[in-house]
Amino acid sequence: MTGKASGHIDHEAAQAVPHANPDALEVAPGTAHEQLEGWIPQLATDEEIRVALEKAFDYRGDVTITRKDGSKIEGYLFDRRTGAALKDSVVRLYPKNSNEKTLISYADIAALAFTGRDTAAGKSWKAWMKKYATKKAAGETNIALQPEPLD
Repeated sequence: MTGKASGHIDHEAAQAVPHANPDALEVAPGTAHEQLEGWIPQLATDEEIRVALEKAFDYRGDVTITRKDGSKIEGYLFDRRTGAALKDSVVRLYPKNSNEKTLISYADIAALAFTGRDTAAGKSWKAWMKKYATKKAAGETNIALQPEPLD
């Protein structure tokens, strides 16, 4: 059995290799969420449709899709599958008034509106700490993080 196989460490070689700072490796940038509530994007080009639907996928509220036949559907967009062309790309959503999933082709979408309330807006840790500090400074007790009721 060699020294390496038995667990021997070559200390000179180990010191020659620069070590990475583990704290620096674990830092990842956060996600910045845009204020999309109420936004009605222009859908003039294929690229504008794709960008708007990507944002709708990341949105934490309901959207309203108007199809080219004039029908509208409001709901939570939970999935999208992109293809080479708009006709090969689809979104899936849970309609607000139904439990059935709906599939809509990108090519059938005439308009998109971010109509629902962004359920996570203003709910960052920083925002909670600010509210907590205000309540504590006012002398309140039994301060706790309470969920807001869903609409």
